[in-house]
Amino acid sequence: MGLSLVHALFLTLFLFCLKTKAEDSSPTRKLAGACNLFRGKWVYDASYPLYDPSSCPFIDPQFNCQKHGRSDQLYQKYRWTPFSCPLPRFNGLDFLQKYRGKKIMYVGDSLSLNQFNSLACMIHAWVPKSRSTFSQRDALSKVTFEDYGLEIYLYRTAYLVDLDREKVGRVLKLDSIKNGDSWMGMDVLIFNTWHWWTHTGSSQPWDYVEVDNRLLKDMNRFVAYYKGLTTWAKWIERNVNPSETKVFFLGISPVHYMGRDWNEAGKSCMSEREPFFGVKYPAGTPMAWVVVNKVLKRIKKPVYFLDVTTLSQYRKDAHPEGYSGVMPVDCSHWCLPGLPDTWNQLLTALLSS
Repeated sequence: MGLSLVHALFLTLFLFCLKTKAEDSSPTRKLAGACNLFRGKWVYDASYPLYDPSSCPFIDPQFNCQKHGRSDQLYQKYRWTPFSCPLPRFNGLDFLQKYRGKKIMYVGDSLSLNQFNSLACMIHAWVPKSRSTFSQRDALSKVTFEDYGLEIYLYRTAYLVDLDREKVGRVLKLDSIKNGDSWMGMDVLIFNTWHWWTHTGSSQPWDYVEVDNRLLKDMNRFVAYYKGLTTWAKWIERNVNPSETKVFFLGISPVHYMGRDWNEAGKSCMSEREPFFGVKYPAGTPMAWVVVNKVLKRIKKPVYFLDVTTLSQYRKDAHPEGYSGVMPVDCSHWCLPGLPDTWNQLLTALLSS
């Protein structure tokens, strides 16, 4: 057995052994103090949603489930309620005043697009007649609320680390981040990656993995994720000044393709009309969450964990299902209005704390 395989097996076992300890030592506790905003329940609230999707110009069509024929609206009516403290309702005017002249950037995959669209719509609902613009070039998109000088960016990158096209093919470079200059100069950074790390076959956008100057045809995906996140963590340590930039990492966003995850084998998110209402989600904590938690604990500079995994696991009802206009079945992204609005309410609460 090669040394690299031994190392991979050892690291996988090591991460698994950490799983039972990880939740107690989550970086979330550093952020929320005595109040854990991420433990709670979903309750019906007739005043929701926070905006009308038909009135927001910033929703990517694949997230506008109502536009594509989803007739039920109950999934828009649930509000996250922490057990130990209230989660403030989003106030767009307060947010615009606090972040007048500031720059906020989401960095990540299509789930970052989900969250980017959400915040733009949440703000727009408060100032629908205020001047706003949208622009996009290559990997970078921007919404600007002109009257307040607030700029909200999205930088699309599936892995955070580099994916380059070379003579041998498409190479995922676990030790390299060359695009980080585009992330500089922000007041708030919100990172996310996991969705693409599990893709295989024709949906896998790389041919080789490069790590420690070696090209591999494949490797354990959790080990690859750990190495990629470690490279990102080193970038944070070298390039972020905490007095100028607050950094967040969005936790693992779950999928709901397999009903056995919530004890309903044979089902998926299709036609689900209410959340999972138990306290302990049957599928348990994803291993990817353990990897994120381990990497975040090692960063010396403050990186705040938006630990949305469990509260999102409950929301088997909130996906586009067959109403994205892109995928026949989508149980990985989220309808807007919907769950990403809660992610942004949590972000806003933590920015204010």
